Amino acid sequence: MKSPLLSLPGAVAAEGVDEDVAAHYGDLFREQRALADGTGFVDLSHRGVVTVTGPDRLSWLHLLLTQHVSELPPGRATEALVLSANGHIEHALYLVDDGETVWAHVEPGTQEALIAYLESMKFFYRVEVADRSADVAVVHLPAGSIAEVPDGVAVRETAHGRDLFLPRHDLESYAEKTGPPAGVLAHEALRVEQHRPRLGFETDHRTIPHELGWIGAAVHLQKGCYRGQETVARVQNLGKPPRRLVFLHLDGSDVHLPPRGTEIRLADEGPDGRRIGVVTTSVRHYELGPVALAVIKRNVPVDAPLTAGDTAAAQETVVAP
Repeated sequence: MKSPLLSLPGAVAAEGVDEDVAAHYGDLFREQRALADGTGFVDLSHRGVVTVTGPDRLSWLHLLLTQHVSELPPGRATEALVLSANGHIEHALYLVDDGETVWAHVEPGTQEALIAYLESMKFFYRVEVADRSADVAVVHLPAGSIAEVPDGVAVRETAHGRDLFLPRHDLESYAEKTGPPAGVLAHEALRVEQHRPRLGFETDHRTIPHELGWIGAAVHLQKGCYRGQETVARVQNLGKPPRRLVFLHLDGSDVHLPPRGTEIRLADEGPDGRRIGVVTTSVRHYELGPVALAVIKRNVPVDAPLTAGDTAAAQETVVAP
């Protein structure tokens, strides 16, 4: 459903999975600076919202997710993955428990498949799973924000800011009090700067957690069994992932950013060289200029100059080879 905040002055709709919220409100760099300074908010009301209630909610989720959540204290934010039997990433959840309910937001349009999986695994556990996307909107407040949080609203607080699970009917009135708004492009620029992967952007059908640095942040290595754990343990103990996430500084003289899926090659091999990876997210950052996240082959030397399409690129290590 389209956000009502697309009617705000200057709002320009985003594209792709983010099309139901604003890309920006007329000044991309100003919006980035505001978020970096701890002011404003980001409308993420297009994201899916899933809740789990019932006395067994944490122990049950502990069996299904990659994160250790059986003893998750109320109010402590965490993130977790759902893996396939072969260890490939299927879902990413950003969650918090408020003492009675686990609240999670997920990528737009993925909540139905996630809920179908969770429902199939309920068995005798005392849990109830619900899609709350229609009546709850996610709003992001940047780190350092002193904006008011309404009473009774579940909050995920992390080093990157706070995610509010706001009643959807309060979204417009909250925006009026909390502005100025920043679009998802500003939010994405800071995400790229912070080297944080995003499902559907940095992932494909064969991505495993080690490739993106999700070990620790979303995958706990000292917990019991869950689907896909064998792959995680094998890579952790016996080998290396085939690919790795990198941060790219792009040539600022190019007018256009290389879009997602742009092929990456070694610069010294020229435009006909072998493909060693792809751009996954590219942005214009208010301080760093054009930058990107990319996934490349693990054995590419960390100091090798690269090209993303026709754009020169220098890599910065995110996941060690």
